[in-house]
This record gives sequence, structure tokens and C-alpha cells, in this order.
Amino acid sequence: MKVVIVGGVAGGMSAATRMRRIDERAEIVVLERGAHVSYANCGLPYYLGGAIDDRDALLLQTPEALRARFGLDVRVRTEAVAVDRAARTVRVRDLDSGREYEESYDSLVLSPGARPFVPELPGAERARTLRDVSDVDRIAADLDGGARSAVVVGGGFIGVEAAENLRERGLTVTLVELADQVLPPLDPEMATPVAAELRDHGVRVELGTSLAAVGEHDVTLSDGRTLPADLVLLAIGVRPDVQLARDAGLLIGPRGGIAVDERQRTSDPDVYAVGDAAEKPDALTGEPALIPLANLANRHGRLVADAIAGRPVRARESTGTAVVKVFGLTAAATGWNEKRLRAAGRAHQAVHLHPGSHAGYYPGASPIALKVLYDPADLRILGAQAVGADGVDKRIDVIATAMAGGLTAPDLADLELAYAPPYGSAKDPVNMAGLIAENRSTGTGTAVQWHDLDEALAGGAALIDVRTAAEHSRGTIPGAVNIPVDELRDRIDEIPAGPPLIVHCQVGLRGHTAARLLTQLTGRPVTNLDGGYATWSAGQAARPTP
Repeated sequence: MKVVIVGGVAGGMSAATRMRRIDERAEIVVLERGAHVSYANCGLPYYLGGAIDDRDALLLQTPEALRARFGLDVRVRTEAVAVDRAARTVRVRDLDSGREYEESYDSLVLSPGARPFVPELPGAERARTLRDVSDVDRIAADLDGGARSAVVVGGGFIGVEAAENLRERGLTVTLVELADQVLPPLDPEMATPVAAELRDHGVRVELGTSLAAVGEHDVTLSDGRTLPADLVLLAIGVRPDVQLARDAGLLIGPRGGIAVDERQRTSDPDVYAVGDAAEKPDALTGEPALIPLANLANRHGRLVADAIAGRPVRARESTGTAVVKVFGLTAAATGWNEKRLRAAGRAHQAVHLHPGSHAGYYPGASPIALKVLYDPADLRILGAQAVGADGVDKRIDVIATAMAGGLTAPDLADLELAYAPPYGSAKDPVNMAGLIAENRSTGTGTAVQWHDLDEALAGGAALIDVRTAAEHSRGTIPGAVNIPVDELRDRIDEIPAGPPLIVHCQVGLRGHTAARLLTQLTGRPVTNLDGGYATWSAGQAARPTP
């Protein structure tokens, strides 16, 4: 058997090495148009910032090492320019010599990746992208050449990582994002602390604007302002590189990636596709999605080798679980966010909570903002987000695992998670989210979301702030009457008799206690503000300034 793989890095090299471990006699050829076939592209921003100081540490394998260990024929600076599916050949071009030749195959694996999106703007040719080692070398040369100011365009994961690391390098950095928030996978109230963390570390954050032109040492924004920019880095997003597949007549899916089945086969059963160029089934709907993550590329590369070998395999649906470091914070998400659920008209409930990363009596505990979304009918977990200084990644990983296992939101309450004071609490934040969902599903508690509070108050609801007087004085929701939770029984006559009641505390816990107390004392339904003042204030900060 002869297997030709177009593209290396995560997807292509996982397919190649797995294929060799399965079949020692197979002829395996890897064609990589870049200069490096196996490198840590997720580590590129951290090399710019100095956290990774050895460039060679980014280079995971060389063609020589891969030939020695796996017997692979790896050809760098070699581009696949055409596929003849009838003849089962690939037209190959050596980029150094220009020589072209035909390479036959029994099975073909396409792993061409994705290309950074570069808009057609005046001066855009001066801008850099950050996708491979060659890109990072060019940016490093700019930094060594004396660049002191940088504008990063795009507030997604790569843009935020680049802004952080360029700032760590000592540059004056501005992050420009067209949307009204950074990190689109997060909902606005969850992204607020990330933007604050960037600003606190000296990154200027410009939201609701875009790049209009790139000058010699500056940029012009869509609102006409100019910013100094010795370095301009575009992190607007990537587009699947499907030209080779399209020219070969392979089916391109509705999201613009190569359409594949559960075995990663394209519309030609002898051609497979993996990585950022291939569409993946979404875990919520099963519909095709573009999810450019390295872990998926690795998994699907391995799966393709098994499929070629005739083993029974099936790609799982993807939740798009991702995490990012932002100076002293970590932000992570899995599944759908509330913006996407609302846009799709999908029924959902949200749970916000702000627990500590570990037991509060053990030194070093810090708050986590955690949001879990679930279906109110079948209680299926639809997504989750978390932001905090510590313990964020493991909570999102637990919830992502729960989603993969088909657990419901209330099921989170009964997960038996590792506990000791330095690492967690007897009621882990994940357990707490499950307990809140259980209360909601059984009618033991009801909640109003921060973005629905104005409408509820306009409709005549009365708002009771059950925090202490000192907390109330440091910041309050307009119109709230302050009656601390511990004084409610003695001051019950101060509770308005007519309108619906909404209570809130700082993070939601005392609010739940107050709602239960008032429901029983007054005989009226009482609603708690989900996530309390902390979530409401973050949501207000996320709203666009008129």
C-alpha cells in the first residue's frame, strides 16, 4: 500500500506515524510545502514573548528523524499542485528547483490546513500573520530590528495571545477588534474581565472598530484615528485551504471546508481529509462546522490511518473546547455560548456562579467566573465558559467530559471530583453549577439573567439588594432597596406588597437563600438575579457605549 499525505504538522504527521505503527510495509510519502514538517504552532506567540527562548524547541521533528524512526519519506518545500483522481496521482512541485513530477497513491490524505485571512486594504502587504515558523521568524526579525509599537488586529485567541506576548516583550501594544468584546467564544459578561486584564497590563483595547489602512509606521482605523505601529499583526481568523480539493472535484461542505464522513473520507473514497481544512460535526446539532484546533487534527490524523487500514472507526462530534492564557487570567470555553443559542432560537437556561478556585480558608484562593448553559427541557449541557486566575482549565475539561458522556446539568452535582484544600472545595465549582441547575429544574429556585433585568424592572418588579450596607455603598443596581439577608425576617414589613420580587447579592448564593426565605414568609414567588451583582456589573461593562 502507498499512502501520500499532503501537509504535515498535527494532522498529516499524526496520520503518517500512526500508519507506520499499523503497517510496517506501507510506503508513506509526506509532501509539505513549508520548510518545517512538524512544529509547535500553538507555541509561536510564546516564542515572541520570550517564555520560550529556544527557537529549536518549536521544531518537534525533522525529515531526517522521521525517516530514521518511522521510515517516512518526508519532503519539505514540496507542494502538491493537482490531483488526478482517475489516475490516482498527485502532481508535485519542488519549490526550490521548480521541477514537477507525478506521485502515485493508493490512499491520499489531505491535510493542507488553513490560511490566515488578509483583507484587501491599502498597505496590507506590510502586515504580518502568525501561522507557522516562517511567520514567527519574520516577526522576530522586526522585533530585533527595533520595532517598539505594535497593533494586533483581531481579538480572538491568537490575537489575545499575540498582544500579551508582544507586551511582555516590551512593546506598546494596541488590540483592535471589530466586535464589542474580545474572545468571541465567550459571552460578553464573561469577556469583560479578559479585556480588563489586558488593559491592566498596558494593552490598549479598541473595540467596535476595524483596520482601514496600514501606513509605513502607523495604521488608520475605520473611525479615522491613527495609531503608531512599527509592527502590524493580523489575527482576524483563518480560512480552510481547500483549493487543491476543489480543483480535484471533491465536495466542499456548507461551511467552506472539505466535506468528510465519519471516517474522514471525502466524496472520493480513496481520498481523506483532516485538520483545519476539513469540516467536523458539531456536538450540539451534528451539522458541519469549522473548528481549527490542534487536538482535533491530531485525533483525526490517527483516525484516518486506522480507516485506511480497514479498522472500524468513527469521528466523534466536537464541542470546540479551547483555553487561552491572558497575563494572570485563564479563559476557557466548550460547546455553544449564549449568543449563538439565542441567534439559533435554541431554548436554554444559564447558570452563573463565582466560586473560589479552592477552599477559601487555604491561602491563595481566587474567584472563578463560571457559566453553564443547558436545555431546560431535557437538561442537556449545551456549553460552558470560565474565567479566572486558577483552576479554570480543569473545570471546563470536566464539563466537556460530562458533555461527551451525555450527563445532564444536574448530574454535575454528583460528580465525585478530587478534593483537598489546596486544589478545590468539598463542593467543587462544577458541583455547585449542578446544584443550581437541579434547583432550577425542580422549582426550588428561579432566576432572572442580567440582560433581562431591565425589562423585568420596567414591568414593575421590585429589586431587593440583600448584601451588607457596606457592599451596597460600593456599587448598586439602580432602584434596588438594601435589606441585608440576615435582617430580612425582622424587616419583612419593608418588602413591597404588590409587585413581583427580585433579589440579588454579590454572586448569587445569598440571593438564593433570600429568595427561599421570602418565598416562604410572603407566600409569593421570588426570583434571584443569576450570578448576582458581579455578573450584572460585568454585563453592564460589556454593553457598547452609545
